[in-house]
Amino acid sequence: MKNSKKTPQTLIMPDSEQLIWAVVTSTAVETGQEPQKLAEALKEKREKYAHLRLAV
Repeated sequence: MKNSKKTPQTLIMPDSEQLIWAVVTSTAVETGQEPQKLAEALKEKREKYAHLRLAV
């Protein structure tokens, strides 16, 4: 019988740029748009609404 103990894995949290790119590419696949154009549009909106914060 093999030893079935698993070694612990360390998780690396993605940074904000990686998260944004994941959303952009997923949206591009679903909508058929170009990822670069979506990334630019998202960046413009983030800059436009940067002064707003989510309520907690």
